[in-house]
Amino acid sequence: MSDSLRPLNRPRLYEQVVQRLREHVADSGLRAGDRLPPERTLAEQLGVSRASVKQAIVVLEVQGLVEVRHGGGTYLLRESLEVEPVEELVERKRRLPDVLDAREGLETKLAELAAQRRTDSDMAEIDAALDAMRAEIEAGEVGEDGDRRFHAAVTAAAHSALLAEFMRTIAREIAESRSESLRQPRRPPKSLAQHERIAEAIRNGEAKAAASAMARHLRTVSRVRLLDWDPEA
Repeated sequence: MSDSLRPLNRPRLYEQVVQRLREHVADSGLRAGDRLPPERTLAEQLGVSRASVKQAIVVLEVQGLVEVRHGGGTYLLRESLEVEPVEELVERKRRLPDVLDAREGLETKLAELAAQRRTDSDMAEIDAALDAMRAEIEAGEVGEDGDRRFHAAVTAAAHSALLAEFMRTIAREIAESRSESLRQPRRPPKSLAQHERIAEAIRNGEAKAAASAMARHLRTVSRVRLLDWDPEA
């Protein structure tokens, strides 16, 4: 059979609900911080089950577009619900665990070496990255550029050309995992605090403490809603 005549994929019902919610937010002029209608109301108005509405809300939550407050409803985190295709979410969910494993293996060693080898100029760049991330968060952003600068500064401070090259080969995947982590509710300030502990261990030349602090940080990075999501549920 010609590949062009392969079976058509039908949109899952919850994907259609996501599209309707996107249209509702745009048409209603809802803004970040506003609450979406209750699941029961949405199910009745859309003529679908509450399970389909709940699945749609999870897709929006996974992408950092809404926050579900236990017993308190669902609130917009952004001005619009511009969602990624479900297939892209599924692919990112598939590769994320491998990326996180690689980051833990590489970056804990980099933090250990940075504590042993860092120079004053290395430490100055680490501190500058922390300042940049702090300023971004205080301005209401997630601190993604400061986060990138911090990890790059730790990598440079390790003075290991081969490990730095390994990091460059997965830079795109690392950026993806960074974005995934920082979009979690209340995550940016927690990540900043963890960066500060890593930096302090590096400043003091405490190699084991720096590696442990980095490992704890990367375990936090790995706790994202995407990995708990079942697209077929």
